[in-house]
Amino acid sequence: MGLLKAGVGALGGALADQWREYFYCEAMSADVLATKGAKRTSARSSNTKGESDIITNGSIVAVNDGQCMMIVEQGKVVELSAEPGEYVWDSSTEPSIFYGGLGKGLLDTFKQIGKRFTFGGDTGKDQRVYFINTKEIIGNKYGTANPVPFRVVDTNIGLDMDIGIRCFGEYSYKIIDPMLFYTNVCGNIRAAYTRDQIDSQLKTELLTALQPAFAQISTLGIRYSALPGHTMELADALNQVLSGKWAELRGVRVISFGVSSVTANPEDEATIKELQKSGTLRNPTMAAAHLVGAQADAMKAAASNQGSGAFMAFAGMNAAQGVGGANAQNLFQMGQQAGQQPAAAGWNCAKCGAQGNTGKFCAECGAPKPAGVPQYKCDKCGWEPADKAHPPKFCPECGDPFDDGDLQG
Repeated sequence: MGLLKAGVGALGGALADQWREYFYCEAMSADVLATKGAKRTSARSSNTKGESDIITNGSIVAVNDGQCMMIVEQGKVVELSAEPGEYVWDSSTEPSIFYGGLGKGLLDTFKQIGKRFTFGGDTGKDQRVYFINTKEIIGNKYGTANPVPFRVVDTNIGLDMDIGIRCFGEYSYKIIDPMLFYTNVCGNIRAAYTRDQIDSQLKTELLTALQPAFAQISTLGIRYSALPGHTMELADALNQVLSGKWAELRGVRVISFGVSSVTANPEDEATIKELQKSGTLRNPTMAAAHLVGAQADAMKAAASNQGSGAFMAFAGMNAAQGVGGANAQNLFQMGQQAGQQPAAAGWNCAKCGAQGNTGKFCAECGAPKPAGVPQYKCDKCGWEPADKAHPPKFCPECGDPFDDGDLQG
């Protein structure tokens, strides 16, 4: 049994008297995922009183764009076509799969699920034509009622913590394997199978898959606030998580995943901002700038006071500067010294070629450090730089300048 392209496997106008039935499907709306094909007969047909679930030899089946047609006999798929056109049902030939744009992987599914017939097979007692909607099913809204864990990683400040986020948007899916969808989801329907019968289940599974999908996204260094700009990565991550339940079981795949808004828990967001602010203050120059800004605000507030209030405000500001043991000038100087200090160069071993040695012996072969490399140590406080051959201009501990008197023998 098989399908033949109309006009290719037929003989001219002789088919006009041989086509006993005409199966077709009206335009399928976005709410219909699968429907049973309708039989249309005319006065020319010799089978006007035929059974509704019997396909007469020589019948015509029409397939439109965005549809996949399947012929089911005794509950088993025996023919399939996803290419638009008209086909002749010939019970004397082997099945011919027209998979169209669904990919050759559909052939493997047919071999596992479909039923093969030998030449000359007789017509069964129950034969039906089904049409599966292969267009993209859009407009599926989702929203996380409860916060979904999201890992926040910021290597600049050493931040690695889990927060809770809520996101809202829409997603779309598509039936990529109609045979799996018919066999495991909507088999043996009498009329139509609509999306409201499965959308609730798909949405629940999608929200469950968001947590591992977010985990994959966070490892890429993407911030939660930047998720709307990485919807393609999210769709790929969701498909990886849902491949077992959706693609391999139901023949369904996520096509696009849109994010309308993403919000973090207020307490988590406040914690992240505080840690990021503290991380920037590890830079002496940034800390100095922050201190200068705070002092300027304090001076403005003090100047706005009247009488003794202004004197007390200025006195409190001066006292606060002395308690901390550091002021803006010292912080700026520390930042300048840190910028001037060269990176540790180390010395190269002449024996094995190992680079970046900092000790008296090679870390690879144990060869002694060659003579002639200067060693600096502060002669005032005893501070030693990490790169003893390239010290800073001033000792960061006592401020004594480095000169030839700091060279070690």
